[in-house]
Amino acid sequence: MAVAQLPSAAVDFARFLAGLTARLDRRSGWLAVFLERDPDGMGACLAGSELPPWDVVDALLQDLAADQGAAAARTEAATARALHAAATAAHDGGPGAAAALARRLDVMLRERRYTAERLQELTAHRATATTEEAAAALDVDLAWAEDDHRRATARCAELRARADALAAPAIPAPPPAAPSAPPRRPSRGNAPGAAPASRGSPRRPPSRRARPGRPGPAAAVRGARFAGVAEPAGEPAPPRPGPEEARAAGGAVARLHALRAQGRGGEAHVLLAELAGWPAPRLPLLAGELHRAGLEADWATLLWEVATLPPAGLVAAADALAAAGRGADARQLLRQGVARPAPEIADALHLLTGDGRDRQARALAGAYLAVRSPEDAAGVARSDPDRLVPLLLDAARGVSEERHWDLVHAFRVAGVLA
Repeated sequence: MAVAQLPSAAVDFARFLAGLTARLDRRSGWLAVFLERDPDGMGACLAGSELPPWDVVDALLQDLAADQGAAAARTEAATARALHAAATAAHDGGPGAAAALARRLDVMLRERRYTAERLQELTAHRATATTEEAAAALDVDLAWAEDDHRRATARCAELRARADALAAPAIPAPPPAAPSAPPRRPSRGNAPGAAPASRGSPRRPPSRRARPGRPGPAAAVRGARFAGVAEPAGEPAPPRPGPEEARAAGGAVARLHALRAQGRGGEAHVLLAELAGWPAPRLPLLAGELHRAGLEADWATLLWEVATLPPAGLVAAADALAAAGRGADARQLLRQGVARPAPEIADALHLLTGDGRDRQARALAGAYLAVRSPEDAAGVARSDPDRLVPLLLDAARGVSEERHWDLVHAFRVAGVLA
């Protein structure tokens, strides 16, 4: 696609990116690795036909800071963020943008799961290394794996925010996400684009660090469905945690803090994955302890890990957060949790309704409808219209009357509703 055919905002950002990279040494730093690992993706970003994830732009600004000083990078950072936001809106304003974002998010969520598994595998190997040479090689691999996972997490958040802005434009969307913790090197593989990283062998990374980002504003939440509806009458409240849960949460965060202080990031991530499987009432306690310890980035990572739980565990965790007054976290958790392909959502609703867990099914359906398109919901309903169409229509009323009628129309077009 020629630059002249692109929206003006995309052209403006492409020109800025070209100017930025022209000021950098292509033989070193993050730019050198991006060009080596994904020259086609970087070329598409420079041409304006692809929009680089924000973490890539931030890495190039780090190159600029290292080469020309922090003041130069600060001057360019504000311009970069404004142009990137405008280009994002231009890319997402065209036909088919919502479906394209959903596909990219599905790919990146799979990549994030892969990187988490790879990180755990390498951590286990590192713990049993028998020689200093083997340990040193595994440390390099671990550093790459940590960064792969961190960047995949940041890109999932960025794509999710973009998809949310299209599904619910009245809700303020977070700005493009920077890595949740300072990475030690750029990601392997397709760093500039939205495709997953390659599985090639790593090279030694540049010794530059990114500035941590903060999540954007979260929408308010009411009730168990977390879609703006009231709590159903007679629903039992989630159990309250006791002293034992509080002690367990405090001890876990103390271990996590010690691992971070010692630079043992791989083991820290394994611990976070373990904590995601803890009983739901402990989750608000972990949130409080992590924030008090200054580990906000680890709380964001923990939420992503919880979002990958089976549906029953996901909804139980959201219930516990809402009951503890952490409604924004509950809504974020469910919104992350429904970023799954339509067949997985359909299977989850089948499981929940089949087990008689109707309230949890309504909560999951409401969260899905709040952020996904009516056409996506029609894909969910197609597997079992008799059971799922009434459930989804009822949940849609809890989102808004407009969403309900949009869903009725989508169901009729898809042939799942007469």
